[in-house]
Amino acid sequence: MPASRGTAPFRSLDGVPLRRIELSLPDIHCVNCINGVEDCLAALPEVETCRVNLGLKRVTVTAADRPDVEDHLLESLKSAGFTANRLDSTALDATRRDDVGRALLARIGVAGFALMAVMLFSFSVWFGADGSTRDIMHWMSALISIPAVAFSAQPFFRNAILGLRGGRMDMDLPISTAILLAVGVSLWETANSGEHAFFDAALMLTFFLLVGRYLAHLTRRSARSAAAELAALEVQRAWRVSPNGTVEAVTVDTLNPGDVVEVAANARIPVDGTVLSGSSEIDRSMLTGETLPEQAAPGARVSAGMLNLSGTLRITVNALGEDTLLHEISELVASAEQSRSRYSTIAERASGFYGHTVNILAAAAFLGWGILGQDWYLAVTIAAAVLIITCPCALGLAVPAVLASASGKLFRKGVLLTDGDALERLAGVDTVVFDKTGTLTNGRPQLIDPESIDPGTLALAAGIAGGSSHPLCVSILDATARTGISPAQVDAIEEHPGFGLEGTHDGHRIRLGRADCVGADHHSDRTATWLRIGDDAPVPLLFRDVPRPEAAQAVSDLKNLGLTVMLVSGDTEAPVAAVARELGIDTWTSGATPPEKVDILNGLEDKGHKTLMVGDGLNDAAALASAHVSISPATAVTASRSASDMILLGGNLDHIVEVIELARASRRRIVENFALAFGYNIITVPIAFMGFVTPLIAALAMSASSIAVSLNAMRLGDTK
Repeated sequence: MPASRGTAPFRSLDGVPLRRIELSLPDIHCVNCINGVEDCLAALPEVETCRVNLGLKRVTVTAADRPDVEDHLLESLKSAGFTANRLDSTALDATRRDDVGRALLARIGVAGFALMAVMLFSFSVWFGADGSTRDIMHWMSALISIPAVAFSAQPFFRNAILGLRGGRMDMDLPISTAILLAVGVSLWETANSGEHAFFDAALMLTFFLLVGRYLAHLTRRSARSAAAELAALEVQRAWRVSPNGTVEAVTVDTLNPGDVVEVAANARIPVDGTVLSGSSEIDRSMLTGETLPEQAAPGARVSAGMLNLSGTLRITVNALGEDTLLHEISELVASAEQSRSRYSTIAERASGFYGHTVNILAAAAFLGWGILGQDWYLAVTIAAAVLIITCPCALGLAVPAVLASASGKLFRKGVLLTDGDALERLAGVDTVVFDKTGTLTNGRPQLIDPESIDPGTLALAAGIAGGSSHPLCVSILDATARTGISPAQVDAIEEHPGFGLEGTHDGHRIRLGRADCVGADHHSDRTATWLRIGDDAPVPLLFRDVPRPEAAQAVSDLKNLGLTVMLVSGDTEAPVAAVARELGIDTWTSGATPPEKVDILNGLEDKGHKTLMVGDGLNDAAALASAHVSISPATAVTASRSASDMILLGGNLDHIVEVIELARASRRRIVENFALAFGYNIITVPIAFMGFVTPLIAALAMSASSIAVSLNAMRLGDTK
């Protein structure tokens, strides 16, 4: 596999063509990592742009197209203290297997088992063992603790070393220092037959920190990229029509604008183009989100990825590859995913403050006690106690513990949380933007008032509709079944793709289809098909996409929470206006394309609004990824589910209100947890600084704060 997924050169920097390069960053885990990577790469003269996707643990770089550019990028990142790899199949497979999660679990298991063993040896010391017995217990603890810590605490040691090499100081540096000091002081005490050893403190610290990191890892682990799902719609081969009329199979990248391609029925269109000849119906749901097919006749514009449903078409190529609308949507999704990963959580902002403060406190304790007391061993012990008692177990658990509790409650309510940061973002939204078809509505057109239609007319409509699987024909058959009307016998039914159906009944010609195909002289603002019996006047059959039963109440409840509700749809004006009016939505937009939906959301963001986007269609994927937070039903297309932060497994819109209420409750619990964590530090740090706390007592106090935070997070389960 190539070293990167770089594109062909597409621009230039000082006369040198540029290309896009993607690199894997397996060890990044916070906003400090994002800023560090981007600052490192942005400083390189050959780099034009760079964006980090924390969820996928990748960086996308636009850089000069030189043979050694990737090696230079990797070396620069390594020098800055970041592990970076070429994005090859091995890296992608490791992401799918979740090797990071497995490794963390193994380290948690080793630390936990070693902690229990060392605690057993410590009991005898606590209950009065001294002399050689105490020394043996300490040496046994050392034999267990040192290799266990060396293995289990590797993530903290590695990140601390890489950070120092890159000139950075984050939470892992004081964590590593505290662990090493606890082990070092304990080993010194053991070698000198001292009374106290703190191996259990080092293991306890490692264990709780690993648990917090694993919970954070679970909430951050991304599902498949929505951009990859969109890329799956790209067609790689096409049937090119030569000037002499012969048709040959070619790869899409060998086509040129102006070429003519042939697309058979039930095949996806490989290019953006204009229909040259033929007639068919096109499934445009990837662009508009609407389930009803649209006619494609000579002159109609079509896009790559659309599905040709019925007839063979010949299409003049207008754009292909990276110039297609499908690729533009994919780029929008990828860009939005990466920008959303830059969101700075409370925990990440707190961690930036923590690292420097704790190091300063520990250094002050060490120097103060060493200089004033002239007892450097005591100074080391007190510095270790300060580091341990302030170590961020409670801080590290403050958010993951709440998210774990919230995720369980959400799952029981039929909501799957796919991004751990989503709840924190959702708690701050002030605007909810809904898609229409398949989200607020059922996505299936229904015949309006079939009881008011003449039974004979409806029976004939059902009789000829049985000759097609078109959604409107299916709706007619469903309506006749509900009203107890039996379809009439219509013979010699013939379907004309994109126009309608034709047949005979008792010697009369029966036609069902578009207004202009049956001779109707006007059109309806609603979705309609027309039935004409012989030479009689055409009869319109009107349809509407019925809102979900719970939609009106859900919109009302969202308004009661103080939220603004909007409707943005790719459908035409009349049906969008009708649904908005029926559900009580005052602000709505119709005919919105995927880029226009993204523009609407970006416009709201520019005005200071934080939006929740709810959608299900492929045309919603970019908007879902671009929104401050997003939700899609389980019935949504794969790309939309992948772009969303949450999935409604049952599709019930009532759950959106419950999720927002839970998100607000989660934010309160997170704030409470931080108050507990910082309050604990305010009380305990001065005590440790004054020398009244040993490293073991510091570890016990740290554990107590972690348990308090976890218990407070569990209270979320009582939230209604």
